[in-house]
Amino acid sequence: MLQPKKTKFRRQQKGSAKGNAQRGHQLAFGSFGIKSLQTKWITGRQIEAARIAVTRYMQRQGQIWIRIFPDKPITRKPADVRMGKGKGSPEGFVAPVTPGRILIEVEGVSFDVAKEALRLAAQKLPVTTKFIVRRDYDASQNV
Repeated sequence: MLQPKKTKFRRQQKGSAKGNAQRGHQLAFGSFGIKSLQTKWITGRQIEAARIAVTRYMQRQGQIWIRIFPDKPITRKPADVRMGKGKGSPEGFVAPVTPGRILIEVEGVSFDVAKEALRLAAQKLPVTTKFIVRRDYDASQNV
């Protein structure tokens, strides 16, 4: 599961994810990708499930890039605990995602294979996504 090796602080405030993605909003590596259309927190488990879905469908052909990393610690207090007495203990890590953020990129497979693989990945994620293609992609010269 994805999580940072080391963090400066164990706990972090929730913060707010307003507006659209200011970085990571264009295809940088592959010809195909999925772009988020919502603001959500995506957990390490969800990212891993999406990665497995893509690699299984592509049968380990081509290349895949995961463009998000869960580096925000999330805390939770145990059940039946009264208010106060400090912040809860860290439970896991999430990646805050805003609209326009590229989540996964794929290269080295045909359009149809990429579209289906990324559709399967999108089903594992809690955000609505959009399949995108590189602007200069030429279907005739690819695999």
